[in-house]
Amino acid sequence: MASAAPTIVLVPLCVPGHLPSLFEAGKRLLRTSGGAMSLTVLFMQMTMEANLMSDVADLIRREAGSGLDIRFHHLPAVELPTDSHGTENFIMHFIQLHAPHVKAALSGLASPVAAVVVDYFCTTLFDAIRELALPVYVYVPCSAAMLAIILRLPALDEEVAGDLGDMEGAVEVPGMPPVPAALLPTPLLKKGPNYAWMVYHGRRIMEAAGIIVYTVAELEPPVLAAIADGRSPTVYPIGPALSSVKAPREQPHRCVAWLDAQPPASVVLLCFGSMGGSFPAPQVSEIADALERSGHRFLWVLRGPVPAGARSPYPSDANVDELLPEGFLERTKDRGLVWPTWAPQKAIIAHAAVGGFVTHCGWNSVLESMWHGVPLAPWPQHADQHLNAFQLVSVAGVAVAMEVDRKRGNFVEAAELERAVRSLMGGESEEGRKAREKAAEAKALFRRAVEEGGSSDVAMKKLAREMLEHRGCEAEASATASLVR
Repeated sequence: MASAAPTIVLVPLCVPGHLPSLFEAGKRLLRTSGGAMSLTVLFMQMTMEANLMSDVADLIRREAGSGLDIRFHHLPAVELPTDSHGTENFIMHFIQLHAPHVKAALSGLASPVAAVVVDYFCTTLFDAIRELALPVYVYVPCSAAMLAIILRLPALDEEVAGDLGDMEGAVEVPGMPPVPAALLPTPLLKKGPNYAWMVYHGRRIMEAAGIIVYTVAELEPPVLAAIADGRSPTVYPIGPALSSVKAPREQPHRCVAWLDAQPPASVVLLCFGSMGGSFPAPQVSEIADALERSGHRFLWVLRGPVPAGARSPYPSDANVDELLPEGFLERTKDRGLVWPTWAPQKAIIAHAAVGGFVTHCGWNSVLESMWHGVPLAPWPQHADQHLNAFQLVSVAGVAVAMEVDRKRGNFVEAAELERAVRSLMGGESEEGRKAREKAAEAKALFRRAVEEGGSSDVAMKKLAREMLEHRGCEAEASATASLVR
């Protein structure tokens, strides 16, 4: 009887900024292997997050008819940690509790395991996986610049006695211009449990068999070169791994239908991710004022607050009549749409009517925007988003700068947002012209990267070949050599 094909096992973090791109990367690995491997996904059941597990259920339903050999495995639920302080600290304790379940699931698989790929938040699982003598790869759903900072952090922690956020001047990050300390990712600003976990990840990532990073080689060449010079594990830049936007239904989403009636590149989109878009009343007023005075067409995804006492991070639907200034909707009805609930961001960014994007700078949103050549105005909120904004403006040049007051809860004045929108959408601004040109260049660069022989395609084939050659899989590797060379 022929032995079962080897499987790649994914251990994702089931949150919107992490799961989708890892899963799409896994599917690309399957296609690259030409059917020589299957895919197994181990889900840690975040029972306190009903919406997040609903996203997982939706993903499983969508993939049921894909024709790909994908198996889904839900790990047993664990008792939620009650003594954690801060988001990262809670997540790390939550993941630690799953180590024996991950080991048991891997031991019980019918197929030989070619490799295990874990989200970089899951480095605490390394020991359990290595007890089974399996190679483990780390997936980083962020920029190479973020990866460089994580790898630099253990040394930086020894160099700086106080909080990094209190440093004067800038932080030296290999391959990057000096990064102002005030723009470091949120968990790194103040030393404590969350910070300590990031230092931990920086050390443990160096033990991986390889690092899969969700970026495009041509977007961050100096950073990737600097990481390689630091003798890190092999880095595989495989981005973007975007699921295709489905063809319009008979009745397209209302946001898309509204865009159909707008001129090309005439609309500025304001959207802040699945867990963003909720602002206090003073900030909502400033945004409305800026959009009204700018004169440009807009599609604004405005959300309400996270429900009181909810354990879910998702905002509620907005009551626009309560939130927006009196008369705003009537005065802007001919050129604007305020959407108060979830919006299909991928389909919106892909639409020809969208000419600019005011974004929270989540890395998935950044790559989606560049894939479609849409320039950005960064309005970072938390996590690595301030670093992303710095990189987009100062390095990639695909964004116009916008002054965001991090000390005031990332507040933006109406005049500043109006200026950024005008610059982004046209006018005489040299900064806006450059951002539009660079965004168009990025679109072409990204398309070439995933084509046959492109940088991301080559990295993916190299990764698939390495995984196939593990643990006696040489026969399968030989049979598919023409596909992955």
